[in-house]
Amino acid sequence: MSAPRIALDEFAALCGRLEVDAIEIRNDLRGIEIEDGTPAAKVKAVAAENGLTILSINALQRFDLFDATRAEEAATLAQYAADCGAQALVLCPTNSRQDERTAAERRANLTAALKALKPILEDRGLVGLIEPLGFEECAVRRKSDAVKAIYDAAGEMRFRLVHDTFHHHLSGENIFYPDLTGLVHVSGVEDSELAVDHMRDGHRVLVGTADRLDNVGQLNTLFARGYRGHVSFEPFAQIIAGAADIETRLRDSIAYLRANVVTGQLKAA
Repeated sequence: MSAPRIALDEFAALCGRLEVDAIEIRNDLRGIEIEDGTPAAKVKAVAAENGLTILSINALQRFDLFDATRAEEAATLAQYAADCGAQALVLCPTNSRQDERTAAERRANLTAALKALKPILEDRGLVGLIEPLGFEECAVRRKSDAVKAIYDAAGEMRFRLVHDTFHHHLSGENIFYPDLTGLVHVSGVEDSELAVDHMRDGHRVLVGTADRLDNVGQLNTLFARGYRGHVSFEPFAQIIAGAADIETRLRDSIAYLRANVVTGQLKAA
């Protein structure tokens, strides 16, 4: 999401200049890999040529509403992930104000979905990265709900959490699970007039000095408690998506985080 309008080979070259060695790729960026039908072998080759590890494909949407259609979608996307060399598949829950399920139904559906997804992922050697979304209407808003479902589904060897700093802030749940965290997403919100319950994806920019989400504090907590995985940028604001100077912006954000996060292990993707 940091540079959604450029082709994969251009993005790989950008990563090389930024000294980034791992990336996420998405399946929802119109007109470029992988939404454009690019074969998995081509994606794998581009990554290998540029020394890049593909951390995940982001994402299988509404995974908690698991039916025959979702099962087919999951199998297809998981196979593509395995074939292109990705390590994991991000799992995003239903996020709709029209979702009328009760809390009990949502919990049951979540556990059932993880049980169904487990063999699909196991067969392809993939990890499922569950990403709770902090919006009030989201079916899996808090990481604690995801953790309970992981254990209820006997999935602790196959599933991990995405700690998204934006969604962590919105959820109001100040609990960290470093041992169960497989990936961290970072983005900032800088609008000083914006109420927390009005923050949406379109407000998410790169992390800098005006950040309101305490990305630095969240990262320092995770690393102090033992997290040693990657940190992946996930801005959605149009000012970032369309930025002609995205390389400079990314370089500045990486430098800011590295200067303020107390660890020698910070890896940006």
